Amino acid sequence: MIRLTRLSDWLPEGGNMLTIGVLALQGAVQEHLDCLNALPDVTGVIVKKAADFESIDGLILPGGESTAMGKLLRQFELTQVLTDKIQSGMPVWGTCAGMILLAKNIVGEKSCHLGLMDISVQRNAYGSQLNSFTTNLLIPSVSSAMIPLVFIRAPYVESAGPGVNVLATVDDKIVAVEQNNMLATAFHPELTGNLAFHSYFAEKVRINNSSFSS
Repeated sequence: MIRLTRLSDWLPEGGNMLTIGVLALQGAVQEHLDCLNALPDVTGVIVKKAADFESIDGLILPGGESTAMGKLLRQFELTQVLTDKIQSGMPVWGTCAGMILLAKNIVGEKSCHLGLMDISVQRNAYGSQLNSFTTNLLIPSVSSAMIPLVFIRAPYVESAGPGVNVLATVDDKIVAVEQNNMLATAFHPELTGNLAFHSYFAEKVRINNSSFSS
């Protein structure tokens, strides 16, 4: 079992409680919920239907199988409501398959899923599950300490538009990006026990909430 370290000093005391959803159609849902619920002033909840989007401040699109997740989004008629929420400013974070869902272009494919983030991604870029690997990386915008990264049948960003901020590269491959209210990582922070990226996203959600309430 992954041991989660609670980052109680990350957010200010007395902050407003955030509700962050995890899209629960397929993939690593519980692992993200565990990480969110280990943060101060954050509650992680499952998102399965359109009505669930009305009660969340931000959303995680978990790792899994992007083709299956895309089909389920269409089957349950969630594609448009999800697109509308993100375009209206709701913070969203896609991990692995979630990165592919957000991308405007998938290399070698004629269509995309949500098509919201100005990136072109290569699916299964590191090979099969047997080629999965871990590494450690310093990502100053996210944490002052080294962050463990887990890659499982991971994509990477082949190219990024001018409005995309590259947060991290591994072996000259782009593996973490940010564009406005969207964050995407090719790796799985939820599998490491390190809460740096979940804290970073929670702070992004908090700032977004503050801007709307001010």
